[in-house]
Amino acid sequence: MQHPIAHARALHLSLLAGTVLAAAATPAAATTTQELDQRIRILERKLELEKEEATAKAATATVAAASDKGFSLKSGDYEFRVNGLIQLDGRWFTGDSVPQSADTFTFRRLRPTFQGTLGSLVGYRLTPEFAGNNATFVDAYIDLKFAPAVTLRAGKVKGPVGLERLQSASAIAFIERGLPTELAPNREIGVQLQGALAGNQLQYVVGVYNGTRDGEDGGATDNNGRKEVEARLFYEPTPGIGFGIAGSHGSKRGVPESPRNYSTPDRRTGISYAAGTNYDGDATRFSPQGYLYRGPFGLLAEYIVSTQELTSASDRGEISNEAWQLVASYVLTGEAASFGGVKPQTPFRVGKPGWGAFEITARIGALQADDEGVDIGVFEASGVESIQNAAIGLNWILNGNVKAVLNFNRTSFSNFSDPDRDDEKSVFTRLQLSF
Repeated sequence: MQHPIAHARALHLSLLAGTVLAAAATPAAATTTQELDQRIRILERKLELEKEEATAKAATATVAAASDKGFSLKSGDYEFRVNGLIQLDGRWFTGDSVPQSADTFTFRRLRPTFQGTLGSLVGYRLTPEFAGNNATFVDAYIDLKFAPAVTLRAGKVKGPVGLERLQSASAIAFIERGLPTELAPNREIGVQLQGALAGNQLQYVVGVYNGTRDGEDGGATDNNGRKEVEARLFYEPTPGIGFGIAGSHGSKRGVPESPRNYSTPDRRTGISYAAGTNYDGDATRFSPQGYLYRGPFGLLAEYIVSTQELTSASDRGEISNEAWQLVASYVLTGEAASFGGVKPQTPFRVGKPGWGAFEITARIGALQADDEGVDIGVFEASGVESIQNAAIGLNWILNGNVKAVLNFNRTSFSNFSDPDRDDEKSVFTRLQLSF
């Protein structure tokens, strides 16, 4: 269809041409060439002004859109988007060491997300969580976007230390994250400076936060008034190949606070601290990390060590707990693997060609408690010293919104002195909707 402005211009020029011919045929009304040229210029300028006005209106018009990425309203530099994540899990354990009550269906995540921009400077994100017994906010922050290399983010954010922690919950290879995430901070409340340099190849984050225990969200307020500094530097010389280093340092003194016990990938208690254990000094984390995604193959690797000064009912000292994992994946249907997940080339459609994408996954990892903790009394001698995890999985990505997951986990334990705790085996399933 011909554009209205182009159509009007053609009509004006046609009329003008008719006028020229009529003038040429009537000597008494003869028009000079200069006058005709002037008329043409006036008409062309009018058309330019009409086009500029139409462009200005389009720039300020509100555009509504809906796609597999969610829903949005956009007007110039102002945008409002709604996204969502729903994950329904089934958990099943084998053997007598796990109580039957652990077998259950549960909503793992029920998260709408509201995000957008208020002009070119301000961005925001609000993500409430309705899974579980109490609603809360998992993300709530404001961005001041000074430049691609400089963004100031303030609010409740993901701590920058753990690699798999920074991966979207809708894109992780397994239903639950691996053991290194138990030592990394989860969400933090604070202020961070972030950005990308060298053509987006070098990403950095440095921030100041209230601080939190290993593997946990920070509280609404700082309970001891001491802050924690965290930083991350990650280099991706080519898309799909990246490596970096991250860490944190802070102090936990003044107010008694017990460290958090560490869980298995099945979300069951694995390593427990003795009663009466509290932080009493510096707390530092250090984490080298990286990933490799080439064609349908993916590999994620991370290591983290968490060093803490603790006091027990009888002594005081410093311990270093450490964890690592390797997560491999392969897309059987040939799509590209990536840190952001798999997008099917031929989505599943009822009664039509296309089955989506199929991905197989494998993981090994371990979490090791420092045996020095037994000497100073923060770990019981009869307790678990290390957790070893091996898992395999199958992901069926039906389309850009729906994913079905099947995981088999085997978790083994080594105790400090007493006979080892029995192995635990589980089958986890998930149906996920994301948009």
